[in-house]
Amino acid sequence: MQRIIYSVIFYLALPAILVRLLIRSVKVAAYRKRIGERFALQSIPQGLDKNKLTIWIHAVSVGETAASAPLVAELKRRYPDAQIVMTTMTPTGSDRAQLLFSESVFHAYVPYDLPGSCNRFLDKYHPSLLILMETELWPNLVHSCHNRGVKVLVANGRLSERSAAGYGRFVTFTGSLLEKIDRIAAQAAPDAQRFIELGAKSEQVVVTGSLKFLVEVNEKEKQAYFTAIKNSARPVMIAASTREGEEEKVLVAFKKCLAEIPSLLLILIPRHPERFARAGKLSENEGFTTVKRSDDAAVGPNIQVVIGDSMGEMLDYYNVATIAFVGGSLVDTGCQNVLEPAALGIPIIVGPSQYNFATICKQLEHAGGLKTVNNEVELAKSLSALILDKQALQEMGERGKQLVRENQNALPALMKLVEPLI
Repeated sequence: MQRIIYSVIFYLALPAILVRLLIRSVKVAAYRKRIGERFALQSIPQGLDKNKLTIWIHAVSVGETAASAPLVAELKRRYPDAQIVMTTMTPTGSDRAQLLFSESVFHAYVPYDLPGSCNRFLDKYHPSLLILMETELWPNLVHSCHNRGVKVLVANGRLSERSAAGYGRFVTFTGSLLEKIDRIAAQAAPDAQRFIELGAKSEQVVVTGSLKFLVEVNEKEKQAYFTAIKNSARPVMIAASTREGEEEKVLVAFKKCLAEIPSLLLILIPRHPERFARAGKLSENEGFTTVKRSDDAAVGPNIQVVIGDSMGEMLDYYNVATIAFVGGSLVDTGCQNVLEPAALGIPIIVGPSQYNFATICKQLEHAGGLKTVNNEVELAKSLSALILDKQALQEMGERGKQLVRENQNALPALMKLVEPLI
């Protein structure tokens, strides 16, 4: 009955949901494209064979899609004849899936969590296994899969205190949802415990660690643009994946740092492409000499701020960094991926909002590879102190890198759960 009520509310909310899509499309045109996929109205993809084993992976956006890359590679290695269908919810997730996997997976937007949409999607793709990345728990989607005998596995399962409290308000509903999931691979013991407290059976849940520790940092030929920055010998502060309202705070901290370290270069990379231009204007309005990555012009000694307005180059940016501030943390959006800089041995500073990476941030901070600050004033002080202390800077980077090395077992542990379900 609760699922029926949920479905009715979802149907009634559809007009508002579609209006929101159109509003978002004012800034990002991709939101008004492929809307039919959100109702599973697309044609069956060319080349899809219903008689072959099909594994469906759902990753909501960029971070989850990137985390799924080693899983996709291992599935293709072990099951070379299988078809992999990847769904995402956002255009940026779609772009990342196409960049990472190209034609090796079938990609679509995930259908809205309505009975008709979910059933149409299953009719078209016929998956044998659905792998949900992190906490994408959609009642109708899970119910439809369960009814059809499609196995469901939560991979990289993460359940913050905030999310658990939200689900806990509907504990009976959540419990019946979790009962229909075959296995839950939790990132850490606290995540596992929260799943169990919400109604999952203890035998369903296994702590496997986080796939996000499997960061690909293989050396590649560096572009002249990044090589020139690296060879300039200037200290470089990267502010990565900053969110709305955060760029202003980063620029305040940067201005304070310049008073002590005049040669410091800031590379500022907003999380969403539609905010690249605004970040550039903010920097210029603060009086900084600013260029965009897309200009592809030399970053001379007079340049103070580079706006990282490119996609797919985050590791290139980190490779030239002396120190990293990871965004989404000085505003209450839960922090972005701290493991990429850690894997490269880059010291990390984050703000207090860390719920998306709570366990990983705690692990890194305990290991000495990450420092938490409460505001832009503390950010400036920590940045200056570390950049001026080369030994502390190096030790902090090495400690983070070592923690990443020590947590490389998540994929084998996850595959032990996948194999019985296929």
